[in-house]
Amino acid sequence: MKLRTFAAAGLAIALAGCTTIPTSADPISSRWVGQSAGKFFAAYGPPISDVESDGGVTYTWKGGYKTVRIPAKYAEGADGKRGKQISAARTQYFRCQAEIVTNADYTIRSIHVVGDIPGVNGPSYCAEFLAPAQPAQ
Repeated sequence: MKLRTFAAAGLAIALAGCTTIPTSADPISSRWVGQSAGKFFAAYGPPISDVESDGGVTYTWKGGYKTVRIPAKYAEGADGKRGKQISAARTQYFRCQAEIVTNADYTIRSIHVVGDIPGVNGPSYCAEFLAPAQPAQ
């Protein structure tokens, strides 16, 4: 019985020393939480503002500005010909805004997207821009 108690206590002590970074279904958080904010800002540009709070800093960042011309879409017609127009050609303006919370040591603690629009290939332009899909290897 004493052996089990000591083993359980030892396991509890060992696990108490471990730290983990929370994972999320959010690809942006999965990519950037735990990384240096300097690495983020070097890749995507400086923040527009910052506020100190709770032993860290909350940064407001805007970026990813991009204008894309999206061609018209057509239904498939008879004999492989172009059918009726489904949607008109348009110009889409993309951008992203996020709040990045860091620890005192400048490590990203969380990223919260506050300004997003549908992307070129999915529901979130910010996810496409800040956490692009890696090619399969």
